[in-house]
Amino acid sequence: MATRKTKHGLLLTTIFSIIAFLYVCPIVIVCINSFKKKAYISKRPFQFPNEKMYVGLENYISGIEKTGFFQAFGYSLFITLASTALIIICTSMCAWFITRVKNKFTAGIYYLCLFSMIVPFQMVMFTLSKVANMLHLSNPLGIVIVYLGFGAGLSVFMFCGFVKSIPLEIEEAAMIDGCNPLQTFFQVVFPILKPTAITVAILQVMWIWNDYLLPYLVLDMKKYKTIPIAIQYLRGGYGSIDMGAMMAMLVLAIIPIIIFYLACQKHIIEGVVAGAVKG
Repeated sequence: MATRKTKHGLLLTTIFSIIAFLYVCPIVIVCINSFKKKAYISKRPFQFPNEKMYVGLENYISGIEKTGFFQAFGYSLFITLASTALIIICTSMCAWFITRVKNKFTAGIYYLCLFSMIVPFQMVMFTLSKVANMLHLSNPLGIVIVYLGFGAGLSVFMFCGFVKSIPLEIEEAAMIDGCNPLQTFFQVVFPILKPTAITVAILQVMWIWNDYLLPYLVLDMKKYKTIPIAIQYLRGGYGSIDMGAMMAMLVLAIIPIIIFYLACQKHIIEGVVAGAVKG
């Protein structure tokens, strides 16, 4: 019996190790090629750079100069942080209201949030770009509002699951002590929502930081470029691509999100499990 369990565990470990290798392999290849000369990236993409191929930080310097990387980094950082903060605050309050005030109106809001998770983005993207332009949302502040709309569905769903597990007596005690609804939420309820809030933050940050299509449709490209958009400008005429600089910029774009994920990954399972509670 013990031998069978050992073999089963070894088999699962082997399978998951292979899957992990397949996921990590593209990132390793990008890192390797970011230090190669352009001519060798297409010819020998899987080979480690030798003295003949190695160019040091030349690709990084060239990429930063061509893309205006630091300006794009600033726009990406602002949009990501502002959108994530707004999503967490607004959707957590919405979920609390939906869960505690049970009527047809709140039920309708809840089902609309669920419906927004089902509708493919491709169905609304052209209409969205027109409406965003009409409402003058083609700037970093405007796109934050757009991200709130697209990120609300999943976030409300996760927060609602967690709020149902919070005893109502805690909030009633706060009300008796003289707290108004806002004080009750921010001083009592929101601290309890921390595990789910961190999970929502991780998911939203990873999505918004890496998103290419929505900023491309909404932002004014002449003034504002996020990192994914700036990297695409390394494509030249007639299909030519500065592969060395592109690989280097991809590495710089990946590093912040990997650091953020590694710092917060332990909270993901905790938040997902905490939100999977039946009311």
